[in-house]
Amino acid sequence: MSAPDVAAVKAYLLDLQDRICRDLEGEEPEARFQEDNWTYANGTGGGRTRVLAGGKTFEQGGVNFSHVAGGTLPPSATAQRPELAGRSFQALGVSLVIHPVNPYVPTSHANVRLFLAEREGQAPVWWFGGGFDLTPYYPFEEDAVHWHAVAREACAAFGEDVYPRFKRWCDEYFFLKHRTETRGIGGLFFDDLNEWSFERCFEFLHSVGDHYLEAYLPIVRRRKDTPYGERERNFQLYRRGRYVEFNLVYDRGTLFGLQSGGRAESILMSLPPVAHWRYNFKPEEGSAEENLYKNFLKPREWL
Repeated sequence: MSAPDVAAVKAYLLDLQDRICRDLEGEEPEARFQEDNWTYANGTGGGRTRVLAGGKTFEQGGVNFSHVAGGTLPPSATAQRPELAGRSFQALGVSLVIHPVNPYVPTSHANVRLFLAEREGQAPVWWFGGGFDLTPYYPFEEDAVHWHAVAREACAAFGEDVYPRFKRWCDEYFFLKHRTETRGIGGLFFDDLNEWSFERCFEFLHSVGDHYLEAYLPIVRRRKDTPYGERERNFQLYRRGRYVEFNLVYDRGTLFGLQSGGRAESILMSLPPVAHWRYNFKPEEGSAEENLYKNFLKPREWL
């Protein structure tokens, strides 16, 4: 495998953060991202956290860049690769979660990252990870088809098997076992990617990162002015509770950040500003909410 070019990845990630923030702000008449720069207390490096709150389109959105290094990989990073335990590490990436105001606009998440596990006198072990996924509150077939068509396009140049493989991995990863339902309609998820050269893996990361806005913004623009009432808002807040459950119980990125002593405010910016829980909620028969449960919160071939 070719040597990792960390500087090139970092430059791309910083530019990606800038572009995503700029284009999301383009959907807002006034609200803008506020930036916090922070340093990593348990090692070296730090990050650039950007959060937009109280917008007309987005109730809250966070787009984070971080590049940190530490002396020992935390358990969440070595659970799948125990042979790397005890190595020092570098981790850099962009991670984002966007929670819209209008219940007809889905929540979206994207993440692209590079990990290196290092030991003196040995070549670093590196791998890429990331993807993007969509969590609708109200089901629209055309939105799901568009989202997955762009996901397939992001993978097209890298082999016919790539989209089906990483689409399936996304369905399996973003699954709430205790609810027996998917978090949303999926998209792409990949981890431990080093099967190609470093340059080729980086090209794939580049493609996934660059396709996120192409996948999300047309849906935002199509739905953000749809009239809604108290019923839809309450259902959105209830379904946001599922998002909280996944991020705090299962999400590897959250676990890695907390276990490695990362900045809690930046890690937990993925949580929605308001969420509700209701005891034993059942959607009304024949309703749009029931359609979501029956036809959208399970693995499905959209294309």
